[in-house]
Amino acid sequence: MAVKLQRPILIGGLGLSFGLWMMESLHHSWGEAGEFGVLGAIAIGAGFWLFKKREPATIKPIAAESVTPEMLEKAKTQAELAIAKIEAEAGDAKIIADLRTRLMQLSPDATRKALHLAIAGGKSTGKTKVMQWLQSNWQSQTDKTLTFAEIPALFTARDADEGLPLQATAAWKQAVAADLVVFLTSGDLTDSEFQAIQQLTIAAVPVLVAWNKKDQTLPEQQAGILQRAIDRLGLTLNPENVVAISVAPNPVKVRQHQSDGTMVETMEQPEPEATALMTRLQQMVTQESQQFVIAQSYRQAVALKAEAQQILNQLRRDRAMPVIEKYQYISAAATFANPVAALDLLATGAVTTQLIVELGEIYQHPFSFDREKAIAAAMGEQLVKLGVVELSTQTISAILKSNAVTYVAGGVVQGISAAYLTRLAGLSLIEYFQAQDVSAESGINLEQLNQTLKAVFQQNQRMAFLQGFVKQTVTRFVPESKKSESLTAQVKALQENRIAESVAIPNLEPST
Repeated sequence: MAVKLQRPILIGGLGLSFGLWMMESLHHSWGEAGEFGVLGAIAIGAGFWLFKKREPATIKPIAAESVTPEMLEKAKTQAELAIAKIEAEAGDAKIIADLRTRLMQLSPDATRKALHLAIAGGKSTGKTKVMQWLQSNWQSQTDKTLTFAEIPALFTARDADEGLPLQATAAWKQAVAADLVVFLTSGDLTDSEFQAIQQLTIAAVPVLVAWNKKDQTLPEQQAGILQRAIDRLGLTLNPENVVAISVAPNPVKVRQHQSDGTMVETMEQPEPEATALMTRLQQMVTQESQQFVIAQSYRQAVALKAEAQQILNQLRRDRAMPVIEKYQYISAAATFANPVAALDLLATGAVTTQLIVELGEIYQHPFSFDREKAIAAAMGEQLVKLGVVELSTQTISAILKSNAVTYVAGGVVQGISAAYLTRLAGLSLIEYFQAQDVSAESGINLEQLNQTLKAVFQQNQRMAFLQGFVKQTVTRFVPESKKSESLTAQVKALQENRIAESVAIPNLEPST
């Protein structure tokens, strides 16, 4: 029997490369061995490849099956840590009490007999028909109390919820709240369906994929479609959790020959083919119901931790934004008082360093003085690489030129540019800190911070934002000599690391 090679060009190329290398290394030996030696080497290489290809693929169980009581306790501990941090940072007592009450309820009930199933899938996959069939034919055959809910397509939920992340949509929340999701498809898996199934399993949601309406495909093609789904989901789902059904098959035309030689055509309704779905559901409910309960509690603990961290992030952001505004205006006025070349705007790194100090304290990421300077230098270098310094200066200059009253001198342009750069640095630090796990150790990844800085710059380079920023900044500081001298002294103190814990902001109200 011939062996079907799936990648003959790749294997042939590898075999040829290996052969040439061997010939170059051992040309004397090949001279003695002759053509049989070369053929033998190629055969050995091909044999290794075929042997490797025949090794059975490792099938990973669905994530929900791997959730352990220890994982649940760890998730609860992390949620408690986030709640404790909210309490320590003057959070709302009512919110804290609510979070703690919900945390105490996250103890899996081994005797729970009620299970909630969600029916998901895209449009025209037969969600309603499948739910009705299960309610009529399977619900009475199990000792569990079953409830069903049909949810919108997860892969269109972002559009329906105005571009929200998948995990923030109503459809996603309904899916993760279920004990088991029956995910329906109508043929070969689309990329959107695959991504949705993968995200559910990553979130520890048990999933059973059912290819519905198989009767609408030719019998000789049905096995291939089912196998392709099993192969594609091999690293995501247990193969037993992928089935093919036809809950509401289309009527078929039947021709009957009569005794008088005539032929009568009638439309007959085939019986539903959903035994595979019902059998697998019964197995899962019977054997894994306790695991469903543990996984459900785990998901709730993870969600509670995320909610607590979101509240904590908002508390800290409310405290951090005034700090950013303080230093952006100090940067602006100080740079106006002592204009520098465009790329030397980053000399205000002393201001940025102190900004890092205060934001690190707010987000409980204290750094050493050397580390603070390194972070400020890295951010400055990244701003130069992105072209932010030059671009911001040019754009701000153009905005100021459009209004003869505000366009006074180069110092104004540089001052506003310095404020803009300081704001970008502060917002980047906020976004970076908020993306970190609340239970993570203090520290900072400069590469990740640079990526965050790039994303923040892209979000804050819109012309409408810059026009508003320029207008706001111009009205906040006035080039008076006394104020300029005061600001210059403050920057010197920062550079010499003699600044007090909080820097007094000079009166930057517009003059009358």
